Amino acid sequence: MNHEWQERARPVRLERRYEFSDYSTLRDFLDRAAELSELEGLYPDMGFGRDYVNITIHVEEGDEALGDEQHQFAHALDQLASETAH
Repeated sequence: MNHEWQERARPVRLERRYEFSDYSTLRDFLDRAAELSELEGLYPDMGFGRDYVNITIHVEEGDEALGDEQHQFAHALDQLASETAH
């Protein structure tokens, strides 16, 4: 998991790829990320394969810049990924 969050301008978003040792670990992360999404009310786009997931966090509709909410959510996903991988 050596990729960091990348901030993109068009459209405004945060992107990151997480890599895991196997599908079981990935699945655990996805389940926990879904719970976090429900809790926070933020629903990123996720595309995944056997041992990775690409996540995109978009700004709220009508916003033109990423806010604390998106950055805090990204940090929480980082923590989940770290906990899941160990």
